[in-house]
Amino acid sequence: MTEKTMYQQLSEAIGAGDSVIIPEIIKLLADKNEAKILLAASPPATIEELAEKTGLPKKDVEPMAGALFKKGLIFKSIKEGIARYYRVRHILQFHDATILAEGMPPEFFDLWRKYNKTEFKQHHKAIESFLDKSAVRVIPVNIAIQPDTRIAPFDDVKEIVNEARSLAVAKCTCRVIEGGCGKPVEVCIQINKAADYALERGTGRKLSKEEAIEMLKMCEEEGLVHTVMNTKALGHVICNCCD
Repeated sequence: MTEKTMYQQLSEAIGAGDSVIIPEIIKLLADKNEAKILLAASPPATIEELAEKTGLPKKDVEPMAGALFKKGLIFKSIKEGIARYYRVRHILQFHDATILAEGMPPEFFDLWRKYNKTEFKQHHKAIESFLDKSAVRVIPVNIAIQPDTRIAPFDDVKEIVNEARSLAVAKCTCRVIEGGCGKPVEVCIQINKAADYALERGTGRKLSKEEAIEMLKMCEEEGLVHTVMNTKALGHVICNCCD
C-alpha cells in the first residue's frame, strides 16, 4: 500500500474522497506508520489490537497513538479501565480537532485556507443532505422571534452553562484559519466530554461557570453569534461566531 493510497483512503473515510487538499493536510499531520494506525483505528481498538493489525511493535504504537491524539486525528474511549482508540469520523470533526494541533507549519494553514475557498462548501452540503435538520441552531439576544424558527432564548445558553459538569474554552478554529473579522479567538466554549478532551489534549483551558457567563456576555458585546448543536440534549460546544 503506497503512502498516497493510505492518505486518500483516510480522506475517503471522513467523507472527502474527492478532495485533493485533505490528503495533503493528513500527510502533514501523520507519517506513513501513523497513517497505518489511523486506518486500523476503526472500529475502536486497543494498543495491542492496533499493533496486531498494523504489524508495528506495541512499544512504537503507544507513543504514536498519543501523538495522534494530540494532533486531533484519533480519539480515546476508556471503559472498564481499558483504553480504545478510534480515528476522526467526518470532515467537520477533522477540521475542528486538527486545526488546534500545536507546532504546525505555515503550509498547514495555507492548505486549510485553500480548502475553505475551493472544497468546503460542497462537502458541507453533502453532510447536510444526510441530516433531517440543521446541525446547529443560532441563539440571538433581544430580537423578535417567529414561532416557526429554530431559535432558543439567550437564557437557554445560561442554562447549558449551569447544567454543565465541566467547561473549558478553546480557540475558534474558523478564526485560527481565517481571522479576518478581527474578533476574539479564544471563545469556543467546550462542554462536559468536549471540555475533558480539550483539557487532556492541551488545546483548552478550564472555565468556571461564572467565567463562561462573563465570556458569553463579552461575545455578545463583540457582536458574535451564539451557536449550539441543534438538539434537545446538552450538546458539546457553544460556538461564538462572527457574522
